[in-house]
Amino acid sequence: MPSRSSARLAALTVAAVCSAASAVVLTSPAHADSVRVHDIQGTTRISPFAGQKVTDVPGIVTATRTYGSSKGFWIQDPTPDDNPATSEGVFVFTSSAPKVAAGDSVTVTGTVSEFVPGGASSGNQSVTEITKPTVTTVSTGNAVPAPVVIDEDSVPDEYAPAGDTAANGSINGAALDPSAYALDYYESLEGMNVQVADTRVVTATDPYSELWVTVKPWEHRNRRGGTVYGSYDAQNTGRLQIQSLGATADFPKANVGDTLEGTTTGPLDFNQFGGYTLVASRLGTLQSGGLERETTRKQSRGELAVATYNVENLDPSDNTFDKHAAAIVNNLQSPDIVSLEEIQDDNGAKDDGTVDASETVNKLIDAIVAAGGPKYDWRSINPVNDQDGGEPGGNIRQVLLFNPERVSFVDRAGGDSTTAVGVTKVHGKAELTASPGRIDPTNAAWSNSRKPLAGEFVFRGKTVFVIANHLNSKGGDQGLTSQYQPPVRSSEIQRHAQATEVNAFVKSILDVQKNANVIALGDMNDFEFSETAKILEGDGELWSAIKSLPRSERYTYDYQGNQQVLDQILISPAIRRGCDFDYDSVHVNSEFNDQISDHDPQVLRFRP
Repeated sequence: MPSRSSARLAALTVAAVCSAASAVVLTSPAHADSVRVHDIQGTTRISPFAGQKVTDVPGIVTATRTYGSSKGFWIQDPTPDDNPATSEGVFVFTSSAPKVAAGDSVTVTGTVSEFVPGGASSGNQSVTEITKPTVTTVSTGNAVPAPVVIDEDSVPDEYAPAGDTAANGSINGAALDPSAYALDYYESLEGMNVQVADTRVVTATDPYSELWVTVKPWEHRNRRGGTVYGSYDAQNTGRLQIQSLGATADFPKANVGDTLEGTTTGPLDFNQFGGYTLVASRLGTLQSGGLERETTRKQSRGELAVATYNVENLDPSDNTFDKHAAAIVNNLQSPDIVSLEEIQDDNGAKDDGTVDASETVNKLIDAIVAAGGPKYDWRSINPVNDQDGGEPGGNIRQVLLFNPERVSFVDRAGGDSTTAVGVTKVHGKAELTASPGRIDPTNAAWSNSRKPLAGEFVFRGKTVFVIANHLNSKGGDQGLTSQYQPPVRSSEIQRHAQATEVNAFVKSILDVQKNANVIALGDMNDFEFSETAKILEGDGELWSAIKSLPRSERYTYDYQGNQQVLDQILISPAIRRGCDFDYDSVHVNSEFNDQISDHDPQVLRFRP
């Protein structure tokens, strides 16, 4: 079977939606023991008929998908059984545009298949389908079975059952308990016509015409309308992805906190890019929540403002420089030091050996000046070509911007792409052996990943050490809707090794100078409650300043309806001890459909 691309496609056509008609017309199959949809779906995630041919399966067409590599239609049995664990709907994969319409009464003969979006290695659950079908239309114009209403009362608070240890943690063989677990509940509705009403948007519309809503209005809600992911046991069961069977041009451009008013109705699908998804034949009407981008306060004369900002694969060909500059100048109030992540080399993804990023950085600096900001200076170290991960050919790296009118950079020769920076003691104070310098860049922990960039600054006569980070991404981790519960987070192995190296380097500074001002910041690609964060913090060498915010305000990123922390600013005891610091996660990107980066920047203000 060809791979499926979900809604990540260009041309979509509207599926026919039937109006209510008279009684459903279903002919009796030729044999009395005919298999029905609920028999095919069964009471577990895997059909008891998987791999077998089924004959004359009756159903009403509820919707058709005429685009992409997963063309076909959904049927639903209008005569359900009395078992809530067995779905009455199933997708019929035709591979070409289906010749049926919503409201058709059909019988389907074909082979039952368990299709895994993204392939078996993804760990995703499978979709039960009928493939290689022969379809007979019995009648047309029938009423589509009434949608099942998904709401806060129907979705359980527990997310998933524990996986079977004898099956590597898989839940595929477990009997569904839709009254106990959200994933079981959604699975029991796979392929069925469902409906949500008056739902709040919790992830803005993405470039693929998808958004996320919640059917649980008060589930970990924050003041800006999102849903916060605060622990591995708080998966937020009310989240549901919404796509459309209609044209992408008509899909609403929603921000977090907006509402899809009225009803959104269609079959419940499962895809590689979000799991359970309502593929809407009818979309609710978008009502704006009026969300506005945040602006932090300006640092006082005696405060040093240090920020981190992932600018998402910025290269000279991008058209976002003016917008990034406006965010830095207006929303971040021109911090004294800015750690930039994902600065690409001067020709972006072109893989020709170019590693220098002077054009990229200077174009941003010029845009900042044009926006009314300071003339920043900058320091960085070019990576070895194609050795730091990220987009192939892009050679992403961290860059330290600084305002020379407010802070000075201590240049100390010796730092390059492969030489490790160290710490020495001079007149009783800690100094870097190279500034800028990279932390142990040849260590296996940094294989195919960004190496931390350390720099030494002086502000009002006080030394401040800044370590810019971009740790290993979460790519390869199993999703929350994985068939394996709990999901395997394989990317943590390397990230833990990296966090160990960063903590050890910070400790080497503090061993020399206990009261040193040290900041480790950047895209840590992990949560403030994660083991990665605990390793970074160590035995008190560092502390993640985002934990100074209320739990409902701890987020820098929005993924599949879960607002979460990926970017952090960690501070040494000398900064934390006096409690004379102020931390702000400035929400200018993650909640908006017109974001220029998928990350929100953060700012720390303190008096060294």
